[in-house]
Amino acid sequence: MNIPQAAPAPSERARVLSTAVVEAARRLGLRSTELTAIIGTSQPSASRLLNGKYLIPEGSKTWELSAHFVRLYRSVSSLVGGNDELARLWLKSPNRAFDDRQPLDVVKRVDGLLNVCAYLDAHRALV
Repeated sequence: MNIPQAAPAPSERARVLSTAVVEAARRLGLRSTELTAIIGTSQPSASRLLNGKYLIPEGSKTWELSAHFVRLYRSVSSLVGGNDELARLWLKSPNRAFDDRQPLDVVKRVDGLLNVCAYLDAHRALV
């Protein structure tokens, strides 16, 4: 007789990363459609994530992109002294480093997300 097994409890790591992504998206003023493009998940999953009803699966591509997205938020936040309004403004303003495109548009591609993270890391390292 097959007894249905309960689904394993979500890992603590998935809860922490998911919470960090939601908080970063909220602070940056991102809609679910923008988050979808950045972390590579479906629109319904992004919406559920933002509503606390979905955890990012550990080991997935969405997991990797989400970790970079949190890295992006932490970097830009540190550069603007934790001022979320300035972070949102930076993200949505044309930037010569990205051919006068908004960083928000650039990070919707994997290579763009990594490039923007590297750009921010380089600026954080200035002494």
